[in-house]
Amino acid sequence: MGFFERYLSLWVALCIVVGVIAGSLAPEVFTAIASLEVAHVNLVVAVLIWLMIYPMMIQVDFGAMKDVGKRPKGLALTLVINWLVKPFTMALLGWLFFKGIFADWVDPQTASEYIAGMIILGVAPCTAMVFVWSHLTKGDANYTLVQVSVNDVIMIFAFAPLAGLLLGVSDITVPWNTLVLSVVLYVLLPLIAGAITRKIMLRKSEKALSNLIDKLKPLSITGLLATLVLLFSFQANTILEKPQSIVLIAIPLLIQTYGIFAIAYYFAKRMGLSHDIAAPACMISTSNFFELAVAVAISLFGLHSGAALATVVGVLVEVPVMLSLVWFANRTRHWFA
Repeated sequence: MGFFERYLSLWVALCIVVGVIAGSLAPEVFTAIASLEVAHVNLVVAVLIWLMIYPMMIQVDFGAMKDVGKRPKGLALTLVINWLVKPFTMALLGWLFFKGIFADWVDPQTASEYIAGMIILGVAPCTAMVFVWSHLTKGDANYTLVQVSVNDVIMIFAFAPLAGLLLGVSDITVPWNTLVLSVVLYVLLPLIAGAITRKIMLRKSEKALSNLIDKLKPLSITGLLATLVLLFSFQANTILEKPQSIVLIAIPLLIQTYGIFAIAYYFAKRMGLSHDIAAPACMISTSNFFELAVAVAISLFGLHSGAALATVVGVLVEVPVMLSLVWFANRTRHWFA
């Protein structure tokens, strides 16, 4: 790893600080950027995430995709964790903390909204950032793409019923335009661009492809860091005005994130998965599709609701926590075949 990649956690911390300071000093600038949305998807953030993912999509070998079916255990693991475990543990932790442990510090209505936001997060498995975590753990790019694609298909049919079940309501309105646009922007378009680029470079040589991938690596990290600056600048005032609420929400979210990863990683090892399958599978199981979660929370409960705040806190804690899990996964590579 180069100097820049080795100290990625430090750059992330600096980006968080820079984002909060910039957002508080020039709120009108970032309000204008935040307003550039289509179906609750910020176009500037979408471009940065696209740049982040595109170099990884170049590594996808469609010729090798046919071999994914020979290794179904990794796909089975992420599907079970994402749809049969994670949503229910998130709901349980929400009720435990905001109806129990933190009951004296949060009024009942706000507590219910916090729980709702956590549930919405738990029912939305990650789509975009997973490619970053897979890349950083040297995951199998082809297998990661299949896992993300299968989860996206399931999410189309399962998101609304599962969220409705756990929220106790039957009229959940899924913003389909947000869901479809996000999948197109974060998966389909980068995949097409990556496939075209790969084909062009392979006409020259394998060496040309390898050199291009190496040159584009800084683009991915730059996209990640720029995305962080924007996300934290958008929420700067919320972070500064409600620090106690953010801490209260962050505690169960941290327990959920590390707990789900521990469960998935344990079973990945017991199932005998190779590390390049196990690490991305566990990252997919752990992280969340925060763009969709935020959009749903806002559409159901309002922009300034506790539910919307809970999904935003999910964004705040996810990247630093996922980076710590990337570090752990890389340090424990020798545990796997």
